[in-house]
Amino acid sequence: MSLFSTIQRRLDIVADMESWLSGLAQHGYSILFATVFLEAVGLPVPAALALLIAGAAAAGGSLRVSYALGGALLAMFTGDTLMFLLGRHTGWWLLGMLCRISLNPESCILRSADSFYRRGRALLVVAKFIPGINTMAPPLAGSMNMRFLPFLRLDLAGAMLYIGVYFGAGFIFSGALVAVTRGYQAFGRVMAWAVMALVTGYVVFQVWLWIKSCSLRAVPLAVPSEVAREMAVGSCAVYDARSHGYFDARAMRIRGSKRLDPNALHQFDGSFADGSQVYLYCTCAREATSTRVARELRERLDEGQVRIAVIEGGLRAWKKAGLPLEAVPSDDITALPIFE
Repeated sequence: MSLFSTIQRRLDIVADMESWLSGLAQHGYSILFATVFLEAVGLPVPAALALLIAGAAAAGGSLRVSYALGGALLAMFTGDTLMFLLGRHTGWWLLGMLCRISLNPESCILRSADSFYRRGRALLVVAKFIPGINTMAPPLAGSMNMRFLPFLRLDLAGAMLYIGVYFGAGFIFSGALVAVTRGYQAFGRVMAWAVMALVTGYVVFQVWLWIKSCSLRAVPLAVPSEVAREMAVGSCAVYDARSHGYFDARAMRIRGSKRLDPNALHQFDGSFADGSQVYLYCTCAREATSTRVARELRERLDEGQVRIAVIEGGLRAWKKAGLPLEAVPSDDITALPIFE
């Protein structure tokens, strides 16, 4: 089957609102509950679309409003509460998992935490509408030690607002939704070509970014075993370029490495010995943070003053190779911002 046919087929499935309504009539409550719950726990599931369709189904009599609203609210509230408790007990590990799809998970966590902390508890009420904060807000509240009862009150208000807006829109505009989707198939072929063009453009753009990144990086990579051998004879220095690892009291790092805060390079005095070999590592995809730090350091230091490389695969590759680790010293742990 060609890509064009596959896209056309998927568009036809999405376009058939009546089949959605029929499915909801048969399994509507379980589908709605599962979709809302899965989005609440961080999976890329379109709960807003499910709520719109459920609202339209309720307007047509396929679902009971009270059951649909109650089930969706229970699903979101349950998922958010679970994420809050996991955030309380796992801290920044869970946040790192949620940010894993980001190129720079440390940056993802710090932006979300900063936004959440500066805007305060009330952000929970509208967090579901804010990309990048919607899934992060409950575990952030837990990791920042927000009290449980205030969290429940604010999260319940936010869940009611989010569900009410999308379910209500589907209910009120149910006729318009059905009318629009009935005519959608007539434009299926055009939309298929449009989607193909967008996909092609996205691929080209990603290739361009990759080529640009390679041309800008020019930072050599080193395999973990090679770095370990050099550390054993004391011929190199290793620096941990992570951010969020130093907010977790249970964090581990490469044994013998030191911290180099990637967000405070302007405070770094550049005190490397002349001719020394320096290795950097992080936990980002494609070593994004350590590569950025390496480039900035190379721009600041005199040519030949120090040799800088990045450990390929970062801390994960080091762990996978079974090389020695150590707990991050307590003096290096930065206290989490907390809600009193």
